[in-house]
Amino acid sequence: MKPEKTAGHKWFEDVVAILMGTSLVSFGVLFLKQLGMITGGTAGLSLVLHYKFDVEFGTIFFLLNLPFYYLAFRRMGLAFTLKSFIAVGLVSFFTNVQGNFIHIDTLQPVYGAIFGGFLFGTGFVILFRHKASLGGFNILALYLQDRFGLRAGWFLMSVDVIIMLISLSVVGVYELALSILCGLVLNLIIGLNHRSDRYLV
Repeated sequence: MKPEKTAGHKWFEDVVAILMGTSLVSFGVLFLKQLGMITGGTAGLSLVLHYKFDVEFGTIFFLLNLPFYYLAFRRMGLAFTLKSFIAVGLVSFFTNVQGNFIHIDTLQPVYGAIFGGFLFGTGFVILFRHKASLGGFNILALYLQDRFGLRAGWFLMSVDVIIMLISLSVVGVYELALSILCGLVLNLIIGLNHRSDRYLV
């Protein structure tokens, strides 16, 4: 029996999905900034620099991702690279302008960490399902794994640990604990909802 042929996403479905995914991630960043929290990857490094130098998160995030697009093109191809460039650009733009549309006066920290994880996780899954990403160290990890045999998971874990340790210069231990909780929720959402053996397109 032949496997059933699957249908790919149309271009307008990709457009809507990338807008939705980046909007959710940007809203998650708002929660992190409100609570003085941190995260991993280039977003986490961008937050550290944002807290330390009071520069817009979106601007730093966009600039930090620029060196990784060459590796993305070499490993994942042009379509993935363009979608990721657009996704990073949208997250950068949305986070820089969203203060004009929403301001949160009170946010309970544990709720913010958990719901922020929901927002990040859901946004990432939407982007992954439409073959896009938010670039950064994930691309570098896959490249190093292909080129030198360095395990991507271990590399990413090491990078996140280093970023978390550096973040102690700008955030407190409580905020770091909340950040870890947010990260656990985020990865749970991705683990439950993005599996290659469950989805075919």
